[in-house]
Amino acid sequence: MSLLTPMDLTPFFNDRWWVVAVKAVLALVLLLVLTLFTIWFERRVVGLMQHRKGPTMNGPFGLLQSLADGMKLMFKEDFTPTAADKLVFMLAPFVTSIPAITAFAVIPVAGEVRIPFTDITTPLQVTDLPVSVLFIVAIASVGVYGIVLAGWSSGSTYALLGALRSSAQVISYEVAMGLALVAVFLYAGSLSTSEIVAKQAEATISIAGVNLPVWYAVQLFPSFLIYLVSMVGETNRAPFDLPEAEGELVGGFHTEYSSMRFAMFFMAEYMNMITVSALATTLFLGGFHAPLPFNLIPGLDSGWWGLLWFLLKVVVLLFGFVWLRGTLPRMRYDQFMHFGWKWLIPISLAWIVFVAVLKQGRQQGWFAGPGFWGAAAVIVVVLLALSFLGGKGEDKLSDAPEPTEEFDAFAGGFPVPPMKGQVLPEFAGVLRPDGQHETPPTRSTTEEAGS
Repeated sequence: MSLLTPMDLTPFFNDRWWVVAVKAVLALVLLLVLTLFTIWFERRVVGLMQHRKGPTMNGPFGLLQSLADGMKLMFKEDFTPTAADKLVFMLAPFVTSIPAITAFAVIPVAGEVRIPFTDITTPLQVTDLPVSVLFIVAIASVGVYGIVLAGWSSGSTYALLGALRSSAQVISYEVAMGLALVAVFLYAGSLSTSEIVAKQAEATISIAGVNLPVWYAVQLFPSFLIYLVSMVGETNRAPFDLPEAEGELVGGFHTEYSSMRFAMFFMAEYMNMITVSALATTLFLGGFHAPLPFNLIPGLDSGWWGLLWFLLKVVVLLFGFVWLRGTLPRMRYDQFMHFGWKWLIPISLAWIVFVAVLKQGRQQGWFAGPGFWGAAAVIVVVLLALSFLGGKGEDKLSDAPEPTEEFDAFAGGFPVPPMKGQVLPEFAGVLRPDGQHETPPTRSTTEEAGS
């Protein structure tokens, strides 16, 4: 199917109005229930990682803890800072939450299903578009406006800095995320979510006479890996949760929020986690189709079973979010931006060029003659030579003599040890009440006096 060929949207347009309304309500309920489950799931899994129990009191296994937290936030005092822009301050949580809910409308959670007690069959998807994936990416990017407006309207320096961090972070990692999806478009020939799921079901490999599906997570593994990293940065989750770095920015952009307005930011983060996990399931993990070996059993790869397989794949990806939070420390902000712009984006661009050349070469028969392999060998030799010469240059730099004088990070009263290679400015001293400057004692002079 060509990217220029409009897809058939007839199954969605022929639905009765009440069927569309029911599917929309079910999608909203599914997202809200998954949000409550994810909050409980994260606390339980992190509790096991840290050798503690996690929530146990409210409901069996603490399953009602998320509901109890929501009720607590509903009855907490809600206040608005005096310096805040009250209208923008009030609207910002809605601007963040609504896109997270809207994006879920074009995610196929199952194939054709029959509505109980009726003879009506419909795709278990609210709607689909010829550019559904672009719609999801565009809607997800709107959510950052809520964060920026929340930080700006709060009248707080900490909130404003957290908002600026978040906007830079989302822009940086959305570029890498979008580039990771380009290879999927090239292979599937479509931007429709349901069409991409169908194309993955058609891509099979024959082993012992059995046709086994090969999802895009296998065929396009570098794209899948880049997407996984980008979706963690996109959702501001650990180790990339820098807009909410409590060690330096308190709570970040939502420092001044309380009660249900804070809860909306809290829920929007988990909704975004679910949305990007559902998108990864749709584009790379076969969508609602059953994994091996269940797809070989007749009847387990169709109908309402698709909802079960879809939810299991989403939960596995959500476990990855939780695992990262319980395992890795927070990165430094310059390291985070360096990784996105100087590693993820260049690698994504190189991978897209490789995939495009490979796909076009297969169609045109470029790989059939000895000329191609000779040219490929020359390119590989040149790249190896360049990397070898670059490595020698780095060795020369690394062989430079180290300074013999011991560096005292606390000399002159500097409160924080500087980074490697950082040179401290001259310290002017402390101004005494009599107007004279007094240089505070360094650690070395203090040790001499003590000895």
